[in-house]
Amino acid sequence: MLKLVRTARPCPRLARGQATALSSHRLFYQNKQMELYAARATNRLTLRQLIFFGRAMDPERLIKSANYVRTELPVRIAHRLRDMQKLPFIVVTQEDIAKVYELYWTAFEKFRQYPPIVTMEDNAAFCHFLTNILREHSSVIPVLTLGLSLASPHLPPDDLDTFLRRMLISRISRRVLTEHHIALSESDGKKTAAAQGEPHVGIIFTGLNVQRCIDKCAGLVRQRGEGWPQVIVEGHVDTTFAYIKEHLEFIIFELLKNAMWATTSHHRGASSLPPIRATIAAGANEVSIRISDQGGGLSHTSVEATSDLFSFSHIRNAARLDDSRIGALRTVSSSPHGLRATVDEQVVRWRENLPNGFPQDAGADLGMETEDDRRMGIGLPMSNIFATYFGGSLELVTLDGWGTDVYLRLPKLGTNLEGIEV
Repeated sequence: MLKLVRTARPCPRLARGQATALSSHRLFYQNKQMELYAARATNRLTLRQLIFFGRAMDPERLIKSANYVRTELPVRIAHRLRDMQKLPFIVVTQEDIAKVYELYWTAFEKFRQYPPIVTMEDNAAFCHFLTNILREHSSVIPVLTLGLSLASPHLPPDDLDTFLRRMLISRISRRVLTEHHIALSESDGKKTAAAQGEPHVGIIFTGLNVQRCIDKCAGLVRQRGEGWPQVIVEGHVDTTFAYIKEHLEFIIFELLKNAMWATTSHHRGASSLPPIRATIAAGANEVSIRISDQGGGLSHTSVEATSDLFSFSHIRNAARLDDSRIGALRTVSSSPHGLRATVDEQVVRWRENLPNGFPQDAGADLGMETEDDRRMGIGLPMSNIFATYFGGSLELVTLDGWGTDVYLRLPKLGTNLEGIEV
């Protein structure tokens, strides 16, 4: 009878980081506590529920919110740990995937062991704990994307995209719950909505002005230099609805950057540039935004279908394994700032004149794509994931030789549940 003996020497096929991450859990594929949490259903919420609960906040409700976050997040993390355990062994032992697993496992244990919140002092300590968790996980997006890009040859496209979509949607959901609770705790009924400039409950803006978001994002891009095309906003320009401002701004910012870059590049040397048109339409159940450019379409890309631009698989988008893209992911993965996928962090990079900033002059050599999200290829996929988180959609329609129309549709009533997949 053969006896299996665990040796101290790691498998030669595993990098040191891979072996360390996996060996830190003796029962990587079997852990009773994780399995118990992964067996529980997530308690998905809607924007309307988050608004109604947070609108009349008092200490009792705040403590109830804290304990909901404390008990819900380990369940959502456990589901994703289980997803990683289901990956092929050659993928799950990839150094970057193992690093994310380690981060998730550590967070799961911290939440699982965190004591109930009873007093406001307990809640203050819990908010500090949540802030630290957010900081520790700031590198998850680039690290996970890098790991899956390198492991792409070992996963069918559907499996890779499904896995990464579930991971990123879940990450957004946990960040929303965390940041919403922290925002409610910081306001604590002491600051009125009027004092904040725009009506909001926690991180949700109850009267989010769509045109103002578009104007802000267009202005931020145009601040980077001269020669960018004009953005004309038309349609139902007075449209407001309840939504997470940070999510909408990220999507609009990415779409406008792409449209401006494509237009300037396609019409290089022209005396004037055709404008980009942003059309707002407010229906009974949804808000739609169409961004149209004359940037020549997508015939120059390495994808067969526009939807492949949302894919993380090198089979659907060969650029995933480009040296420049892998290099950009490595750079951001090792940065202490990580990547939160917000507009603010990109603007901060520009103002600090960090490497990989947006070109100062639109007339510069735009063939050199030096902006972080463009080089990493994360902007469009993350925009799609943000759009679908509460049941919206993002669609690209291109006319080769002319330009591209992008259609963003977001639910208006706030009754759609979070798009978390169990």
